[in-house]
Amino acid sequence: MLSFLGPTVARSDAELLAAHVAGDRYAFEELLGRHQRRLYQLARRTTRSPEDAADAMQDAMLAAHRGAAAFRHDAAVSSWLHRIVVNACLDRLRRTAAQPTIALTDHAAIGDRTAEVDTTLVVRRALMRLPAEQRAAVLAVDMHGYSVADAAALLGVAEGTVKSRCARGRARLSVLLRS
Repeated sequence: MLSFLGPTVARSDAELLAAHVAGDRYAFEELLGRHQRRLYQLARRTTRSPEDAADAMQDAMLAAHRGAAAFRHDAAVSSWLHRIVVNACLDRLRRTAAQPTIALTDHAAIGDRTAEVDTTLVVRRALMRLPAEQRAAVLAVDMHGYSVADAAALLGVAEGTVKSRCARGRARLSVLLRS
């Protein structure tokens, strides 16, 4: 990038976060611009709903904006943002589970689909019946390919917790998919 004063150097995520905390009005916007697409995709996959993903992203970005001064620099800023988004998604899923809705299915439309789409729908429905914490662990490890250690850092829990949530989630999925 060039300016009238010569070339400018792109700031790192940590530098942008520090600049935001110091009062730079544009630093947080630049930081989010770098990560927003990936964070929204994470929210979309976690919540399985564009509306819930958008709401969770808004909650997460407010939390990140407000909590920037508390960032401890013991992890990458991108990991910190991921954790905030996952937590916002889990919070949203918990709130939605407390007020369940029943989806109407169009049996004629489903009958016209291929077996692959039917299987995908069955698996998604089964995933949505898992408790939010188990679903997040199973999605992170089994569907998104995170290692147990990375999933633990992402979810803000111990590795053993991720392992047990995955094991319980997989066992419950097995039962749900058999019925």
